[in-house]
Amino acid sequence: MSAFDTTRTTYGSAIVAGRITRTIFNVIASVMAWNDARVTRKALSALSDRELQDIGLSRGDIDAASFRR
Repeated sequence: MSAFDTTRTTYGSAIVAGRITRTIFNVIASVMAWNDARVTRKALSALSDRELQDIGLSRGDIDAASFRR
């Protein structure tokens, strides 16, 4: 008689693996979104007030505009 039953699959292991994978993808997506916002904020901050006015923004709008998708 064996101590382990090797004929049965492990119930729920696919669900756990899916959750782990989804969590990893969500973390990566969040980091990518943060980096995109950072790059946008940096590029907009480098513009002069006149250039910002040409595109319809002010210095106070930079943070809000960098998080829009």
